[in-house]
Amino acid sequence: MLKGLALTPPVIGRISIGKVVEKSGKRLPEKDDEFTITSQVQNRDGWVNHPLDEQLRKDKNTKLRSIPVRLLFDDPHLSLRANYTMFDRSTGRPLCVGNGETCKRATLSGMQSFACPSPQACPLAEGGNCKPYGRLNVRIDVEGTGSDELGSFVLRTTGFNSIRTLAARLRYFQAVSGGLLSTLPLELRLRGKSTTLSHRTPIYYVDLTLRAEITLAQAIAGARTEWEARKAAGMDQAALDEAARAGFALGEFEESEEDGAAVVEEFYPDTEDSSGDGPDQGPQDARHGSSQPQSARQRQSGPHRNLGHKLGERLKAQGMVPIGAPHSGSAVDAGGGHGSG
Repeated sequence: MLKGLALTPPVIGRISIGKVVEKSGKRLPEKDDEFTITSQVQNRDGWVNHPLDEQLRKDKNTKLRSIPVRLLFDDPHLSLRANYTMFDRSTGRPLCVGNGETCKRATLSGMQSFACPSPQACPLAEGGNCKPYGRLNVRIDVEGTGSDELGSFVLRTTGFNSIRTLAARLRYFQAVSGGLLSTLPLELRLRGKSTTLSHRTPIYYVDLTLRAEITLAQAIAGARTEWEARKAAGMDQAALDEAARAGFALGEFEESEEDGAAVVEEFYPDTEDSSGDGPDQGPQDARHGSSQPQSARQRQSGPHRNLGHKLGERLKAQGMVPIGAPHSGSAVDAGGGHGSG
């Protein structure tokens, strides 16, 4: 097996909140108040919708605000991975990934670990370049999708509210069900709330709940019955979880350069008048990504001062140069050979 290649859950589609649109010659994320299920194919108008999107809407005028799902794994950390992540906007490669205590960063000496103070206190994260970034893999549980029980749809988000809510729900469901997450009948729901920080306008985030027609006791009883039926049929859920865990561990960074470019466009827009939020966030989430005043962001901006260049300067000041950085001080080429693609 190739070293440095993270094996992630097979993805057959995306779940998003919003889209990327072109405004004044720039491609910028646009928020929405509903889910959109897409394929992995893009055309000139953006991502092509998956057939399940139309199937779940029932009619064209219905807003899609809930999706019936199941999880691939019993371990919640395999279904939802969340880190503080900084990408190079020019290449789409991850530059630094941390958890608030330690981070991984590519240097000339190889992949190294450093203290991670979180974006609010990290000098490399100025201007909203580093954000909480989460990926949730789920199976959409409707008729016609049973033929690929290991294929998943991925929901990506830099929304603090979404990440915190999903992480809490997964921990609670794991605890209350005795670890039977993979057989619980769940539902992704889009919720809205208003705060003083959002100027009383609604912000939307993703929640994970039981389906509306079932109680917790009924869901756990059904999950236990299905889990035992799978075991009797020869399915080894523990081995599947371990295979996924080992696959993630093969790579230093989960995102490939190819996927990273799309992530940067959707969640890390390089614009002065943008808070850098992804389309699944609102004003409250913005404060967890960029706490820099506008004047500070303007000082950092320039026609050719991309993120890799600025990171290279700061790392050189600390006696480090990322992998592939030219000695002339041009844009940093970080993460080569350590990503998942």
